[in-house]
Amino acid sequence: MLHKHGRGGTVEIDGFKYDWELLTDPQLSSSDGWKGMTVSLRQHDMPRGAVLEFPAPKRLLKGLPKGRLHINDTIASRGVRAALAAGWDPTSRGKPIVFMVDANGD
Repeated sequence: MLHKHGRGGTVEIDGFKYDWELLTDPQLSSSDGWKGMTVSLRQHDMPRGAVLEFPAPKRLLKGLPKGRLHINDTIASRGVRAALAAGWDPTSRGKPIVFMVDANGD
């Protein structure tokens, strides 16, 4: 699967393929302050997705410019494993489940 500009990809974990895609960049919220990026996950041909919420980068909290986002297949793989360990069942039905992860996807 081809994705432009590193905003998505596919990772394989335990013989299953998972697509990931960057949903939102870090953004400033008037009520909550800085919010981190979010990444969607979906196992191939399965109904239920997951969303990973990353913390806001420390540089934004210090008032520095955004800089470059660092999301790749390695971080996405860690996020898939963390979501599965936390109870995400891609074969079930329903709305995507949201999981908070650290900057490394754990």
